[in-house]
Amino acid sequence: MEYESPSHGLAFIQQRSPVITGMMISFAKNVANFVSSIGKDHVVILSSLDSGKRRVIDASSDMLYYLSSCNDDGSDPECEKLGWKKLEEYDPSQRLWKCLANLIDGGVLSEAMSDDPEEMTASDYYATLPFSALFFACKAKGLRVSCVLCYCSEGDNMPESFHLAEAVCKLLGQDPEQFHGNGSNGWTIPLSWKSVYGPPPDMSIF
Repeated sequence: MEYESPSHGLAFIQQRSPVITGMMISFAKNVANFVSSIGKDHVVILSSLDSGKRRVIDASSDMLYYLSSCNDDGSDPECEKLGWKKLEEYDPSQRLWKCLANLIDGGVLSEAMSDDPEEMTASDYYATLPFSALFFACKAKGLRVSCVLCYCSEGDNMPESFHLAEAVCKLLGQDPEQFHGNGSNGWTIPLSWKSVYGPPPDMSIF
C-alpha cells in the first residue's frame, strides 16, 4: 500500500503481507530501485522486533532503537540526540550481516552461510529480518537509510505504532500534530485496526 504527501515531500509504503520465501532480496532491491526512481534521498524503515530476542532492557532509553547508513558501524549522532540506542546486534563484520551485504551486491548464498536455523545465534536473528535486507539494498543505491525499531510482544501493539509514528516525525523534523486526526492519541486509526481483535463483547449477556 502506497500513499504520497507532496506538500510534505513524503511518500509512504506499507508492506503488510509476508514476502514470499526466498524473494526477500529481490523485493528489497525492487523497493530500493523504486525509491531511487522517484527521487527520494532518505528512506526511513519502521519495524518491530521480537521482544523475546531482547538481551538487555535499558530503562534509560525510550525503548526505540535505530540503524543508520550515516556511519559504517550503523551509528548516527542525530538519532543519539533523540535518545535512541543503536541496535547493538548490528556488526557489519559478522557472518550473516556480511552474507546479506554480499547477496545484495549480487553474490550467491554459499554453503557456509546456509547453516541449520537452530544453530543461529541471537545476533543472527536480526540479519534475517526484512528491515535488514531493505537497509542494505537502499544503502547500496546510495540512499540515506534510517531504521527505527521497536521491541513488541504478542498482543495489542497499537501503542508501539503511535510511538513509532511520533518518532518518525521527530527524525524528519515534522510536527506530529499536522498529521493528527480525530482518533485515539490524536492519530487517525485505520478501519482495519478496529476488527483486529473482533467486535466488542455483547454486554447484555452479563
